[in-house]
Amino acid sequence: MTTGVIPGDQPPDPRPTDGLPHQRGEPVGQGAMPVENRSRSSVITARAAASFEPLGRSVASARSFVRDTLQGWGFGDVVDDAVVLTSELVTNAVVHAGTSADLLCLRSEEGVRIEVADRYPEREIPLQGSPVNMGSPDREGGRGLQLCAALAGHWGVDYTPTHKTVWFQLDLPERPVGARSAGPSLPAHLLPLADTRVRVAVVQIDRIGSISAWNEDAEELFGYSAEQVTGKPLTDLAAWPHTPGTGTGIAEALRLSRWEGSYGIHSASGRVIPVYASHLRVRDTDGEPSTVCLLVRDHERAVLQTPLRGPASDSSGGSEGQSADPFEVFIGSPPPEDLDGLLQRTVERARDMLDGDSAFLLLATDDETELEVRASTGLPSARQRFARVPVEAGPGRYGSARMPAVHEDLAAVSGAVPLLNSTGMRSVVTVPLKVEGRLTGSLGVAAEAPGRYSNEEALRLQFAADRIALAVESARLGELERLRRGSLSFLVEASDLLAGTLDRDQTLALMAQMTVPTLATWCAVYTIADQSSDPYLSYVLHEDEELIDGIKSLLSKIAPPDPVPAPGARVWSAPAEVAHQAALRTSMRSLGLSGGPSQQITTGIGPTLATASAVGGETVVLPLVARNRVIGMLTLGKPTDEHFRQEILELAEDLSRRAALALDNARLYSERTAISQSLQRSLLPPELPTIEGVEVEVIYRAAGEGNEVGGDFYDLFPISDGAYGFAIGDVCGTGPNAAAVTGLARHALRLLAREGLSGPAVLERLNSAILDEGARSRFLTLLYGEMRPQEDGSAELKVVCAGHPLPLRLRQDGTVEPAAEPQPLLGVLEDLELYEQTVTLDPGDVLLCVTDGVTERREGPRMLGDDGLAEVLTTCTGLTAGAVAARIMRAVERFASDAPSDDMAILAMRVPGLQKD
Repeated sequence: MTTGVIPGDQPPDPRPTDGLPHQRGEPVGQGAMPVENRSRSSVITARAAASFEPLGRSVASARSFVRDTLQGWGFGDVVDDAVVLTSELVTNAVVHAGTSADLLCLRSEEGVRIEVADRYPEREIPLQGSPVNMGSPDREGGRGLQLCAALAGHWGVDYTPTHKTVWFQLDLPERPVGARSAGPSLPAHLLPLADTRVRVAVVQIDRIGSISAWNEDAEELFGYSAEQVTGKPLTDLAAWPHTPGTGTGIAEALRLSRWEGSYGIHSASGRVIPVYASHLRVRDTDGEPSTVCLLVRDHERAVLQTPLRGPASDSSGGSEGQSADPFEVFIGSPPPEDLDGLLQRTVERARDMLDGDSAFLLLATDDETELEVRASTGLPSARQRFARVPVEAGPGRYGSARMPAVHEDLAAVSGAVPLLNSTGMRSVVTVPLKVEGRLTGSLGVAAEAPGRYSNEEALRLQFAADRIALAVESARLGELERLRRGSLSFLVEASDLLAGTLDRDQTLALMAQMTVPTLATWCAVYTIADQSSDPYLSYVLHEDEELIDGIKSLLSKIAPPDPVPAPGARVWSAPAEVAHQAALRTSMRSLGLSGGPSQQITTGIGPTLATASAVGGETVVLPLVARNRVIGMLTLGKPTDEHFRQEILELAEDLSRRAALALDNARLYSERTAISQSLQRSLLPPELPTIEGVEVEVIYRAAGEGNEVGGDFYDLFPISDGAYGFAIGDVCGTGPNAAAVTGLARHALRLLAREGLSGPAVLERLNSAILDEGARSRFLTLLYGEMRPQEDGSAELKVVCAGHPLPLRLRQDGTVEPAAEPQPLLGVLEDLELYEQTVTLDPGDVLLCVTDGVTERREGPRMLGDDGLAEVLTTCTGLTAGAVAARIMRAVERFASDAPSDDMAILAMRVPGLQKD
């Protein structure tokens, strides 16, 4: 069925004429008056249209559509006649003509006109004066025209080449001015209960969903001034009774022409206030649409609630398939498309059917051991939603949700219905929802007075439950399938994000950000360093950032949950209990103080109460288990009186397993990186000695994430009085084997040099030690030298260059030349014949030593090389050793746009000369 409701002025004629004459019918019988033509002068103020497929069920849907439309227009006086006529005409179209039916309702000041069109124009209607009888009460066909003649003020038939339209018009009866509808006088004790003063909040929502008007009653009900909320989306305040990813949300409801139902509003105190709302979509004189929302407290819903119509008896005697659908009679037509809407409609109809004060509906878990509250009315819905109760609550048939039960007075049977504890309800009737013998849920209605229900009400409620059980289960399975698809998508995205980092702190942040607000309102992550350590609060997140510090402070005062390795979520009640006690103490202190001190104390009341409300709901703990060890706990929480649904906890459990492995991988990586960096630092000299008469500067840059050990190294150390050894080298490869050779080389150089050996002898012995390492050996390029400052301000150097880039000497006149000759590298040949070369650095000269990471710096096919390095060095005349090393490093970095792919070490030594007095 497709429908549309269009308020407005005179619409165009919905039926094309195509120049063909229209046949008009008239009442049948002696002295009947001719039927008047359709009045073109009346102003059409609204129209509603629908199309129905050629199915027997369409007749019942058409009746419901006409009834709902006319009641919405306030035409209750003619509803019954309109439904009877519509039923007959739609039956003629979809059953006898066998075509789809187009239904059009037109509202005017005088009454309502209803048109039913089929696509079988060849099936003609007898004309006035025709000898063919239009029909008799005993005939299967033709009865609709007799009813039109008897009930309608005007009726007729229009023909086009493709359609035949039968229409009728019902005029509104004269009624006293101001009378719209009325009910009987009732005794005071039967009137709806309300507060001393009923407050009706009037909130106007603009086209984009933002609040544009907020009256004084709204300020009193919710605690916000108009200035605080104007311009904010209503979705920021509304606690919509709706499962994410399924059904209609509040944004969609605000766009409907009319909506009525229950939800909650987050007040300024942090609590959710249940309200009953009536929304009406309007437009201003400029054509700009907006939605006017009237809201009252949920227990005062009678102020706004539209009276529910009872199932009308179908007086039409149509063909097969016209009997009322029991499901539609109870739920109404069309039924809600989403599970939450269906359940909410069910509890409201059940409550009204038994004249109760509240009603609730619970759905069974897959193992049928627990029932989860999914909808309620007349109860604190925010508190009860998703709460779980056992199927077998006690001994006997009344203690099991599998059988109908009537409790005349709950005060006499304490705890018989845990859901109703402390709600003021005294009598209750509950019935099971079953599909093919399997328990799928439970429906209950309760009243504040005792003795309200008996077995008769239980039978009525069981009949309704049987009618809706299959529809509820079908909707539940559809929602579950959508949730599972959404869960798979969520877990895939979570796995990608967790796999994208090995940083521990970032992993903790990702865990929290993925759970809030998708799975919980707030979360906390506890980590355990080792089996002997206590859990440590590592990260806290709330969807409202202003509450994070308060929650962190509260949790720090509570003993952490026990690190139990058992899988699954377990309830942790400590946060809610401590928060409640803290809020109570704060409130008592504020009430007991006066004058100046109270002003100081009350400034903390708001945050304390807000924190207590934030953690006052259900809190669960999931263990983070990786490699058979509990490495932490993921804590998820809800605000005051809210609960987790089972599917969310199952999804959180899947996420916790992935997060635990990612967190443990980040821990292992951090430990490995720390060990690597510590080893790297141990392979480099802790600090450089100060050499009188010589400036020394070293720059070392390790390449790669994590700075793997091995690669380049340098050293500068005293040998004897006035003599210093220096070295710069590069081990082939990286990792532990390279690190072993690096450590061997640096420590062997110091030891052998201090034994008084010459440079060639030191390197020859080092070569033998490297070869002795066998398969772990690595070849090594090394520049080694000994330096002795002279009394005249110069410095004498003895240098051996074993396969290493040659050292460069910068003279005062700007010339650059190699300071040594190349010789074989170490770790390859057993018999080496090395020699040393003597170089004298005059005052102002600079000796530059680098590793191949500097000379082999590349940008595409270009390489810096020895010539490029020498060219940069020529620009360093007159600079200190530190300035020379810095300029070389800047030139290397700017040579290519990519990050360096090799380690780089630069050793610059300069002889400044003697200082003159």
